[in-house]
Amino acid sequence: MEAKEIINKLPYGDAFLFVDDLLHIDENGVKGSYTYAQNLPFYEAHFKTAPVTPAVILTETMAQIGLVCLGLFLLGSYSDEQKISIAMTSNSVDFLRPVYPGETVIVTSEKRYFRFNKLSCRVKMETVSGELICKGTIEGMLISKPDE
Repeated sequence: MEAKEIINKLPYGDAFLFVDDLLHIDENGVKGSYTYAQNLPFYEAHFKTAPVTPAVILTETMAQIGLVCLGLFLLGSYSDEQKISIAMTSNSVDFLRPVYPGETVIVTSEKRYFRFNKLSCRVKMETVSGELICKGTIEGMLISKPDE
C-alpha cells in the first residue's frame, strides 16, 4: 500500500487529521511529518498570549502516524474487506519541549510487536532539525467496524 493511499484511508476529517506526509513505511515502522498551521483553533485558547500545541494533540499526532498509519499498512487490503480499524488503547509519553504554531514535526515509529490484534510501537517526535520533542510507547487494538 502506498503512502497517499494510507493517508486517504485514515478515518479523520480535515479538522482532526495530523498527517501531511509519510516519508517511509515498511513492516517494521513508519516515519511521517505534520506541520501545525498557525490558525488551528486550539491555539486561540491554549495559552492566549503564548500559544503552544496541547500535549494531547502531540500524542494524537504520534498515534495517527505511528500507530494508525502503520496498522493500516500492516493490514493492507485486509482492512477494507473486513471493515477493521485501529483504536489506541494505551500510551506513555514523555514531553521534553513545546511545539509552537507553524512548526513541522517528524514522527518515527518502530513496531515492538503486532500479535493477537494488538499493535505496540515505540514512537518519537522530533523537530525538522532533529531535536527530540517527546517519546514513548503507544498501543492499539484492531476493532471491527459495525455494519452500516
